[in-house]
Amino acid sequence: MAKETTSYKSQKVILSTIIYVFMIVFTLIAIVPVWLMLVNATRSTPEINAGISMLPSKYSIANWHILTGRGFKIAVGFRNSLTISACVTVLCVYFSSLVAYGIHVYRFKGRAILWNLIMMLIMLPASLSFIGFCQFISQLHLRDNFIPLIIPSIASAGTVLFMKQYMDSVLSFELIEASRIDGAGEFMIFNRIILPVLKPALATQAIFAFVGSWNNFMTPFVLLSKTDMYTLPMLVQMLRGDIYRTEYGAIYVGIAVSLIPIIIFYAFMSRYIISGLTMGSVKE
Repeated sequence: MAKETTSYKSQKVILSTIIYVFMIVFTLIAIVPVWLMLVNATRSTPEINAGISMLPSKYSIANWHILTGRGFKIAVGFRNSLTISACVTVLCVYFSSLVAYGIHVYRFKGRAILWNLIMMLIMLPASLSFIGFCQFISQLHLRDNFIPLIIPSIASAGTVLFMKQYMDSVLSFELIEASRIDGAGEFMIFNRIILPVLKPALATQAIFAFVGSWNNFMTPFVLLSKTDMYTLPMLVQMLRGDIYRTEYGAIYVGIAVSLIPIIIFYAFMSRYIISGLTMGSVKE
């Protein structure tokens, strides 16, 4: 019996060691490219051409002056991207949660048809409707406008699916019935009781919506033609032009700056995911 216990413990230690090794390897795979990008943002073009280095250099300020001294309107790009991404995140998360809540709680005629329609939309590639969407926006004379970049985020089938599945696992109908008995209206129940229960799922989808909107390049590239309305990914794409072709340090600075809001937003929202993992909707 003692030998079996010792053998079991040794197998457990070996398995734990293998898991930790894989975790460390995967962590390095994820971190090293980002670190190299940040390091290259501090190096000069000759140093970058000389080879890879893991240690920062002293040319970050010089690269910044090169980047901003040739017409790279980083403040404008930040403002436009932040405006679009913030609006998209709020609208996408709130209205998708509202739709998922309606499908989850209410039993109405056509509910199954609506749910099957949402599932069908998830399976359709977004590229199929892109040309038609752009033509529709042109007919509405909404080119060079942020509205077509923001309003369609209300209809996010993937977010509705995620929120519906999350509600199926954590949302208690007793909580809703108790709120109705206390005299709360349906919108009050959703806004003040249901949304706090959904914090982990809301934070998860907020991260996806914000990152997706922030990194979106094709739709703004087609719909926006005024330089003052360019988003940050569009400005970063301009770094590939002739004016920056040989200034690799400045290019890396521009790319690094475009990632800062994503990292900050993820760091801020991830704490809601972690804090809500063990949170229950009803206390016994």
